[in-house]
Amino acid sequence: MSLVRKSASRKISPWVALPSVGWFTWFLLVPLGIVAVYSFATKGTYGGVVFRWSPDNYVRAAEWVYLRVLWNSIFLASITSIFCLLLGYPMAFVIATSGQRLKTALLICVVIPFWTNFVVRAYATKVLFLSLGAWLMPYGLGVDHCIVLVGMVTSYLPFMVLPLYASIERFDFTLLEAARDLGAPPVRVLTSILLPLTKRGMVTGMILVFTPALGEFVIPDLLGGAKTMLVGNLITEQFLRARDWPFGSALSFILMMMVLLSLSIYFYFQGDQWEGSFDHEA
Repeated sequence: MSLVRKSASRKISPWVALPSVGWFTWFLLVPLGIVAVYSFATKGTYGGVVFRWSPDNYVRAAEWVYLRVLWNSIFLASITSIFCLLLGYPMAFVIATSGQRLKTALLICVVIPFWTNFVVRAYATKVLFLSLGAWLMPYGLGVDHCIVLVGMVTSYLPFMVLPLYASIERFDFTLLEAARDLGAPPVRVLTSILLPLTKRGMVTGMILVFTPALGEFVIPDLLGGAKTMLVGNLITEQFLRARDWPFGSALSFILMMMVLLSLSIYFYFQGDQWEGSFDHEA
């Protein structure tokens, strides 16, 4: 014990973090700074960038047509996260409660989609579900939106299953047995014991799915075409076709700030609870 305390008390040189800090600064902070500067510039006559300070790009982003695209992106990303949670939780529970050999085989099955080319998987999803689009149509979504939704769920489902599996595997299943012995019904056991104590995996999975789904542009472009315009497609359109880099930068910066703000608010309200649970487990 004394050796562990002595090794833990040793000071680590701050120079050890220099490569990570340099990588983080050069490949993340510097590009974000460039995007922030471009967002206040103006589009040139022939698609260039005129560095004239103006908030017009952000004012333009507040127009109804762009707000509607942003809302559609948030709605579709939220539905994708919910579907992944509903499908991924039973899958993760089965994997975590299986024997070692079956558990390994099931985990390999979860990871297998990553061995296939992304474009091939997207087109395979379109072929499989195009004829069933009308049957899968939820309220407020068209057939194209349904195909995009299915494509996003199938692509991001492993990002939900893996953190849920890690959380459920650490769960103490004797608590479920004790609750059943005390006469608790299955629904009460699920809602009062299993789900609250595996909330970290659920939250992690929701974040890992919602964040990339909000800015997704490849799946809507391949599966939905021009009929499905999300904020990721809109940003791509501004950079590659409209050649309006300042407006595309403003949209990108708004999207990043929305994601960071939502994550910051959530972790602010959940930080104390998580810290308390970690201290209790320790």
